[in-house]
Amino acid sequence: QVHLAESGGGLVQAGGSLRLSCAASGGTFSTYYAAWFRQVPGKERELVGVISRSGSNKIYADSAKGRFTISRDNAKNTMYLQMNSLKPEDTAVYYCAGTPTAYMGTLEAYYDYWGQGTQVTVSS
Repeated sequence: QVHLAESGGGLVQAGGSLRLSCAASGGTFSTYYAAWFRQVPGKERELVGVISRSGSNKIYADSAKGRFTISRDNAKNTMYLQMNSLKPEDTAVYYCAGTPTAYMGTLEAYYDYWGQGTQVTVSS
């Protein structure tokens, strides 16, 4: 059973940067595809980006392309989300998720493990 825990959220001004971390425990993290999702109250959770087991393949939502970077350090069992040029519309709770399946899509049901979320607030 994999346990995921996000950290690094907070309040930042528009144009600023944040780096989120997702620490995995209880499993072999390197065998999991991993993703970042985000959710705004009253809206569905949306995919931000996905990274393959080795980190060689990444997919980003259009809203994240050019501003956000997903990476992972399997030796540290940790995934990261570097967010630059933040906008107020990036304000959300950010979740990390993992799946042992080679899946890089948007469907939440395919991700078996989820963290508790970390709040990111971008002020204008």
